[in-house]
Amino acid sequence: MTHASVDVEGERVAQIGKGALVLVGIVDGDDEAGARALAERVGRLRYFPDDQGRMNLSIDQVGGELLVVSQFTLAADGRRGRRPSFDQALEGGLAEPLYECFVGALEALGLHCSRGVFGAQMAVELLNDGPATFVLES
Repeated sequence: MTHASVDVEGERVAQIGKGALVLVGIVDGDDEAGARALAERVGRLRYFPDDQGRMNLSIDQVGGELLVVSQFTLAADGRRGRRPSFDQALEGGLAEPLYECFVGALEALGLHCSRGVFGAQMAVELLNDGPATFVLES
């Protein structure tokens, strides 16, 4: 990824250069142990190219940054009807501490993390320099 940013009410609240945009959806049943384990996976996953072009380097090995954005719509269930259900999304007051735990665990790994604004209407921009998107679950 070349760069990513988040604006809230027309004002830039976060911006990063080379790195990864991490969209976090928190669902019923998630807990702090899962948030920490997922942060470890995200922080150590090798998805940046090495000298041979193989996905072999992690974010810290390339000096990249993370932009972590809460995204309850990832919990959407669209299997029935024409409107997605968000019944599995954890209510904001319960989800926010898990979001903070996740980001804190990434920072404890020594990674630079910028954040969106939890619960805000955010305009998220991403310039991806390769079609690499991963879904990781705890």
